[in-house]
Amino acid sequence: MIGLRAIFSPRIKIQAFVIFEQDLLQDLIPFIEKQYKVLPGVQNRAIAGLSMGGGQSMNFGLNNPEHFAWIGGFSPAPNTKRGEALLPKPELTKSNLKLLFLSCGDKDNLLNVTTCAHEFLTKEGIEHIYRILPGHYFDFKYWKNELYFFAQLVFQ
Repeated sequence: MIGLRAIFSPRIKIQAFVIFEQDLLQDLIPFIEKQYKVLPGVQNRAIAGLSMGGGQSMNFGLNNPEHFAWIGGFSPAPNTKRGEALLPKPELTKSNLKLLFLSCGDKDNLLNVTTCAHEFLTKEGIEHIYRILPGHYFDFKYWKNELYFFAQLVFQ
């Protein structure tokens, strides 16, 4: 029996990120494309998330530019990958990426993470939208508004 300490260890959590990425790419996306009338291909696929989901969206989207052309991170939690590992195929990312959207409230504790991601992407020449909203914390009102704004840009 696995003890609680093992289940919540950082190593196990990082392995879960890797496993979920494989599940998403190898199982979930092919299943959706087979079962539903969706347009296949990178130009027709987006990934976005909030907090931990925002960090995962950044990880998965930038690490797999052959799968995602539209990426959104709202108050993205710290990535499990360093900058260099986050962007293993910079030229393919530059050619396939249609939108990379990063946003955070200026009072959000994750602002530093978002700013570091912005600075790294700028240094690497990856075009992106970087929005810092004055007066907002890690809160639903900010996320709702940013998701609405992001949704207006996706698949355009």
